Amino acid sequence: MAGKTGHSIAQPQSYVLHRTVALVGMMGSGKSAIGRALAQRLDVQFLDSDAEIETAANATIAEIFERDGEPFFRDREAEVISRLLRGTPVVLSTGGGAFMSERNRKAISSQGVAVWLDADLNVLWDRVRHKDTRPLLRGPDPRGTLARIYDDRVPVYRLADLSVKTLPGYSIDQTTDRVIAALLGRPDILETVQ
Repeated sequence: MAGKTGHSIAQPQSYVLHRTVALVGMMGSGKSAIGRALAQRLDVQFLDSDAEIETAANATIAEIFERDGEPFFRDREAEVISRLLRGTPVVLSTGGGAFMSERNRKAISSQGVAVWLDADLNVLWDRVRHKDTRPLLRGPDPRGTLARIYDDRVPVYRLADLSVKTLPGYSIDQTTDRVIAALLGRPDILETVQ
């Protein structure tokens, strides 16, 4: 299509998503923000497993942790993720600990694709230190706790099907571009429409 000046105007790219994209990574890695942007660009629904759990339980994640404990929460999380993976392909943001469960990893890789949003510890701390909605960071040394969780989880996150480095200076759009580029390397997951 040509504009009034004769220059071509780029048309938005169209995509076909064949399998659900499950974004995995630490709290603060951008799973929700990137997930929303990615879903919009791919023209699919965005779902957040934590929000789905809260809706099903009629309680916040923090309340579920406090009332029922982490093992109970992890069981509900696995049930919700499994249910969401069985539906139409979507972009799914998962809680930071979801990928630690082998059953979640197997479900995601067999029915979707896991994309690790790999952010450095300092970036994560900058993003989460002013939020009080993180039950795992409530304590006398939240940065130390975050560092321990990071050290425990990164080796498991490395098992994800794809990984995308989230760089400190990158906008949501730039990081979303990187995720799309990684997904396009897997035509069984994402293809462009001409």
